[in-house]
Amino acid sequence: MPINIPDDLPARQILEHEGVLVIREHEAIRQDIRPMRIALLNLMPEKIKTETQIARVVGSTPLQVEMTLLKTSSYTPTTTPLEHMLAFYVPWAAVADEKFDGLIVTGAPVEEMEFEDVDYWVELTEIFDWARANVSCVFTLCWGGQAALYHYYGVPKFRLERKLSGVFEHRVVTPNSALLRGFADTFEVPVSRYTETRRADIEKFPHLTILAESAVSGLCLIEDRALNHVHMFNHLEYDTDTLANEYRRDIAAGGDIHVPENYFPGGDPEHPPANSWRAHGHLLFANWINSMYQNAPFDISEVGKGRTAPEATKPPSDPKVSKLFRD
Repeated sequence: MPINIPDDLPARQILEHEGVLVIREHEAIRQDIRPMRIALLNLMPEKIKTETQIARVVGSTPLQVEMTLLKTSSYTPTTTPLEHMLAFYVPWAAVADEKFDGLIVTGAPVEEMEFEDVDYWVELTEIFDWARANVSCVFTLCWGGQAALYHYYGVPKFRLERKLSGVFEHRVVTPNSALLRGFADTFEVPVSRYTETRRADIEKFPHLTILAESAVSGLCLIEDRALNHVHMFNHLEYDTDTLANEYRRDIAAGGDIHVPENYFPGGDPEHPPANSWRAHGHLLFANWINSMYQNAPFDISEVGKGRTAPEATKPPSDPKVSKLFRD
């Protein structure tokens, strides 16, 4: 089954050209099936690009998926046309009384800020708490995962010496995970971040399972079995040229940026890169949606009922960790 997105969303024309099955809204209504309801909280500045990337991997499953685009009310983006936001995005508060099978929370270009200093931090924590009772499964990306782990468990993040950008080999740590079904033992993943989450902080919580990591770029994929969350710190959803576009943007802004590693042929930005991660990106999201489908109640109003609290809470407060970054 295809993904159901608004008929005039810019992503539709791109995905149809690529051969992704996209269903028209009136056709979806005729089908005698309950679609998987997935909300996308898109915190990225170039929202059209991000929503297209997510719709592409979500739409590659055999299930019908209905995607709702969410925005925060506490921050108004200036990098996406207002007309697009008004036409396709709804404030989270407008759907707060609804249920969803899944919620995807993207990253955001706020890594170098303290969590509490982000304009929409309070609203984001409310969304995370709302998801406990209104969403079956949460999938976070990059900063979104760091934000969730910090909110629920006080897990800090650490500033890297420089931006980590490139395509790095990762290894499967938990091969029996349903999320990694069909994965090769090692696979390549685009990485683009200024901070990291460390293994030692994750290992404090027995219900947090490391699924994949890299010897170079560190943690990649974590599963929270207590809350039914998946945290991906990197970007299997990226387009082939996303890292290239980010590199040129950072250079134009005067940043001290290194050429993305293992990305451009011969390390030369003048040579177009090749995509070595696309298949695993589709596979990861397909596994996530399939797992969600296997456990989804037929009556979506039953979502979230009976969910228990995590087996562990935040570690004792440490006055040395009052800031976002630790040296």
